[in-house]
Amino acid sequence: MGITNTKFIISMTLTELIPTFTGIVNFESHYTFTIFTPVYNRADTLERVFTSLNNQTFRDFELVLINDGSTDNSHKVAQELIKTADFPIQYVNNPKNQHKMACFFQAIEMARGKFILPFDSDDECLPSALQVFKEQYNAIPIDKKEKISGVTCLCKDQNGKLIGQKFPKSPYYSNTFKQNIESPLTSEKWGFTRTDILKGIEVNKNIFSRGYIPEGIIWELISKEGFTTKYINEILRIYYLDTENRISIQNHEKDAFGMAVYSLSILNWFQNDYLFKTPKLFIKRCYTLLRAAQYLEFSLKDYLNAIENKTLKLVFLMGWPFKKLF
Repeated sequence: MGITNTKFIISMTLTELIPTFTGIVNFESHYTFTIFTPVYNRADTLERVFTSLNNQTFRDFELVLINDGSTDNSHKVAQELIKTADFPIQYVNNPKNQHKMACFFQAIEMARGKFILPFDSDDECLPSALQVFKEQYNAIPIDKKEKISGVTCLCKDQNGKLIGQKFPKSPYYSNTFKQNIESPLTSEKWGFTRTDILKGIEVNKNIFSRGYIPEGIIWELISKEGFTTKYINEILRIYYLDTENRISIQNHEKDAFGMAVYSLSILNWFQNDYLFKTPKLFIKRCYTLLRAAQYLEFSLKDYLNAIENKTLKLVFLMGWPFKKLF
C-alpha cells in the first residue's frame, strides 16, 4: 500500500499534537460577527458568499477571507468581488495551500468580532441569518451566558430540503459531544462561537498542512472545557451537496493524520465520563485510529503511550495486527 504525504517522522509525542485550551482571552471587539471564509479553488461559487453577506439585514460584521493557495483564478475573482462589498473585509492570499484548519487559526488571530462564524465558500445563507443569530444569543438567560459558547442552527440543501433531523427541542442546550450522542441524526449544522474562547485554544502547528483536520476537534475541545451551545430549530444556511471537492468527501489515506489526532482527542478527553455509558463510540474511535495508523509512521508504542485509558489501550492493541484490514 502506497504512502502519501501523511508519511513523515516527527520528534514529538502524539499527545503533543492534541489541541489545548489555556483560558478565555480578553480582547477588544469592533464588530458583533467575524465571518470566516476559506477559499480553495472556488472561483465559480465564491459569489454566493458575497451575495449572502450583502443581503444581510444585520450589518455589524466583518469578513475574513483567506484564499488558501488556490490553483484556479479564485484570487482574481475574490479581488473583483471585494469591490462589490458594502461591509469591511480582511483579505489574505496564502501563496501555499495549508488546509482549512490552518486558515481557521489565521482567522481567529485576525478576528475583530465578538463571535466567529465559519461560512464555506460554496454555501449561502438567508438574509436574516445574522439577525436571528444575534437575537437568539441575546435571549439566552443571564445565568447561563457565561458558559454558552455560541448558537447553532439547522441547514437545508440547495433544493430546500432539511439536512438531517431537527433537534429534540428548540432551544436545546447541549454541547457537540453530548449532542452527537443524544441527537446524532441532525447531521450538517451551522453556528457561531465566542471569539474569546477560540483565541484561548492552542494548536501545535505541526498538525497544519498534513491534510484535512476535522473542524470537530475544536468543537469537541470546547465541549470538554464545559461550555454549552444553544441549538435552535431554524434553518439559516443553504448547504450545497453537489460540490466536487467538498471536504466532507473523505479520503482515508489523505485524511489519516487528521483523523488520528481527532480520534486520540476523543479517546482521551471523554473516557472518564462516557466510556462505559457509550462504549461503541470509543470502539469506533479505536477503529478509526487503527485505520489511520496504517498510513502513518508512528509505532504501536507511540499510540499506546498516547492513549490514557488502560481498557482502550487493550482494545487498540488487540486491533493492531488487523489494521490493514480496516
